[in-house]
Amino acid sequence: MKIGQAELLAMAVRAAQYPEAGPPEIAFAGRSNVGKSSLLNLLTGRKKLAYISGSPGKTQTINFYAINGDAFRIVDLPGYGYARVARSVSEKWGKMIESYLETRETLRRVALLVDIRHDPSVQDVQLYDYLRHYRLSGLIVCTKADKVGTNERARQLKRIREALGAAKDDRLLPVSALKRTGVDELLGELEGIVGS
Repeated sequence: MKIGQAELLAMAVRAAQYPEAGPPEIAFAGRSNVGKSSLLNLLTGRKKLAYISGSPGKTQTINFYAINGDAFRIVDLPGYGYARVARSVSEKWGKMIESYLETRETLRRVALLVDIRHDPSVQDVQLYDYLRHYRLSGLIVCTKADKVGTNERARQLKRIREALGAAKDDRLLPVSALKRTGVDELLGELEGIVGS
């Protein structure tokens, strides 16, 4: 699959602001500063589609992107786990994300992003368990793969799989937005999800 077109459809904080349900959606979720915006920009070939900030925790809305003339949609969920975000704001994000995940009929899968250099956080594990409960798991994107060597990468992938308690058929994909590696494999996964 190649993404040739990507347009921002909506920025939402509640269901009434979601775009009308249509084609399949794949959401991307992960901790603040995991590299989600950089990855989305790389996937879509648009340098400024998703806002990249030097300060984690800036994405405070659910952002819907129409891909290839609205053949499918990518949904960018707010990052979680950034200590400097006020607890009240963090709780609001949690409810906003939970509402989307539980009610959006066209949502097919959630790509869980984790930093390959670190073991998954408690919040990563909680989100993975939540996604598995709702049958939205199966795709774990391990970002910043350029920051570790080949042997360390294999060890970290194993540690991440074990820490999450990931199912045997879950895909763990090491990806580097900086080196542009792993992108074709990820696009192939997305194609399989929206085509099914």
